[in-house]
Amino acid sequence: MYRLLFIFTLFICSFFAQAQDVVSQLEREYNNASNKTIEQLDLAPKYAKALFLHNLKSKSYQVLETSISIARKQADGKYATILYAVQAMNYRLDNKGTEALKSLDMANVYSLKTNSNEAKGYFQYAKGWILIRNNKTTDAVAAYLKAIQYYENSPTTSTLYGRFGNTAKELSTIYSNLNEYQLEEKYSKQFLLLASKQHDPNLIFDAYMRMGYVYEQKYGQNPSDVGLRNKAEQYYLQSIATFNKNKEAMLNKTNLSYAAINLANLYTGFDKDKAMKYAQLANTVSLETGDAIHIASSFGILAELAVQDKDYDLAKSYFLKASMEIGKSPVRDHNIELSILESLSQLSEEQGNYKEALNYYKSYVNKYKSIYDQEKLDITKRLESQFDKERQEQKYIKLQLESDKKAQQIKLINIVRAQREQVYNNLKLVEENQRERLKFSELESEKKEQQLRLAKLETEQKNNDINNFKKLLTFKEKINTYYIVFIFIFIVLIILLLYAYKQRAKSMKQRDELHALAMEKEKQNSKISTLTALLEGQEQERGRLARDLHDGLGGLLSGTKLQLSSLDPHKSESIEHEISKSITQIDGAVEELRRVAHNLMPDLLMKYGLEVAIQEFASRVSNSTLEIHTEFINYTNSISEEKQLILYRIIQELVNNAIKHADTSEIIIQISEEENVLNLTVEDNGKGFDLTGLNVRKTAGFHNIESRVQFLKGTMNITSEQNIGTSIELQIPIH
Repeated sequence: MYRLLFIFTLFICSFFAQAQDVVSQLEREYNNASNKTIEQLDLAPKYAKALFLHNLKSKSYQVLETSISIARKQADGKYATILYAVQAMNYRLDNKGTEALKSLDMANVYSLKTNSNEAKGYFQYAKGWILIRNNKTTDAVAAYLKAIQYYENSPTTSTLYGRFGNTAKELSTIYSNLNEYQLEEKYSKQFLLLASKQHDPNLIFDAYMRMGYVYEQKYGQNPSDVGLRNKAEQYYLQSIATFNKNKEAMLNKTNLSYAAINLANLYTGFDKDKAMKYAQLANTVSLETGDAIHIASSFGILAELAVQDKDYDLAKSYFLKASMEIGKSPVRDHNIELSILESLSQLSEEQGNYKEALNYYKSYVNKYKSIYDQEKLDITKRLESQFDKERQEQKYIKLQLESDKKAQQIKLINIVRAQREQVYNNLKLVEENQRERLKFSELESEKKEQQLRLAKLETEQKNNDINNFKKLLTFKEKINTYYIVFIFIFIVLIILLLYAYKQRAKSMKQRDELHALAMEKEKQNSKISTLTALLEGQEQERGRLARDLHDGLGGLLSGTKLQLSSLDPHKSESIEHEISKSITQIDGAVEELRRVAHNLMPDLLMKYGLEVAIQEFASRVSNSTLEIHTEFINYTNSISEEKQLILYRIIQELVNNAIKHADTSEIIIQISEEENVLNLTVEDNGKGFDLTGLNVRKTAGFHNIESRVQFLKGTMNITSEQNIGTSIELQIPIH
């Protein structure tokens, strides 16, 4: 029971006690990064926090001011946001509330100037951190949830999981204090997962402690389930093992006493020896580190163990020591002070020292009134302010539920206070009865008056509860009406959207079908055009072959025939000359026949491939007035014979066109391969032509070439300038 009063304060303080060697290491890293702005700004928040927590506050503020002045010059507000947030938390720890709020406002300003979701999340975390320490739990939870949204949408960095995990830890602590155990467990598990991803032993230690506390709470609700107690013990022992394994890396040396306190409280109910062992360990470690909260906690546990042994004097001395340590702590927890005063009063009563018990109880009642009367007033003002500002449906319902919950808590507090006041009056009556029995009747009358006032207060409270409940019912009826209207409108809109979508889908389907038919028709027309062009090319090739045979070979053979028929056998002196001349003509006819046959189907192409055939063609066509060059780059002869023949015909056609029409003296044929594409370029230095006046469809040569290129699934690009020359480039896929 006693540790539960300390747990919230322990979580507040556990973030702030660092090891001195870590400060030295951070100082070295920070100084080494003095010439690297971004690296220095990354280290500044951690370094400033470490300095502050070792009472080097002035140096911490100086580092923050220097880094902030640099960060404010950055185009992005990321670093300024984080540094101002750290400064705000330091001011709050230093009890400088006004300065803390100013720094938080500056962090907010720069968070609007950055696209870094991690920086925006850290600002919300700092805001929630300050709000929870100003007893504004609802606003703090809202800020932490916004921080989580930003972290979830942030890219992974070296600090993301750690900052995300600290936010989850804060939420689990808040929900623990509100007895929202399912939410507490959810965020505790999330904290453990994030700590494992961060690989930071400090975070892993805190996560094990949170999980241990979750299962200890469950065990407290169901003491018969030993499995829950064992899980709590397991997590606490894992936290101590993590600390011992990573002593040099642990930032918070008080973590060991923190874990020992939790284990001691867990063992108090079933293993007194282990409870004493860990309580003494916690006391020893906390006295070494000087942590007032942990010292007070360890004394409190030792006091409870002394009470179990009925050694009341020892227990009182421990409670008094705990009270003195609480007074030294910069973070005061009034619940702990109340618990100590109540325990001292009960111990004095057990010893029969009623006067001392009464004095302790008077101190308890006075402090109780000063705390909870103010808390009740703060709760009322906060709820009224929130009710006026936020009238949205979900926020209003949440506030109303919180209001009801707080009202029940206040009611319970009033009942407990009345009961304790009654106990106080009874103690007072006993003491006064021993001194003056004559005042008995007067005390009885005062007791009745107090009971009447209490009954009157309870009646007024019930009337207020009834009025509030009626207002809530009226509001819920209005909300239900709005819901029905909204749902009806939403359904109508959905129906209209579905109808419009179906009509549009039907129209799109019809249009796609028409487009597909048109494309298919265009493909068929293209195929017909390509085949027609190929047939025309074949017919032209046959015509040229017929002309070559008729004009060339036919003429030579006819001349030879006439030459031979004109021979006179009686003129032996001239017959030998004429026969020699005829043989020469027959040789020319054979050469012409070979040339025609070679043009029709080059043997070299079939035997040795395109490269050799083109080189032979260039050599054969070249003469004193025309020079044809060939270049082959990365050519592997990997295309089929059919494609090689078509390329050969294309090159023949391009060269013939250049010879016939371009008046050229030099032609370059270049073939190269790259990434399954064959590039063919034919250039000449002829007179060129105007591309704007060229109609490929009406020019038979170019039309045949384009048809062959399309048949090969390639592309053709023509570049020509008058009096400079023409360049024709083809790209043909190899496979």
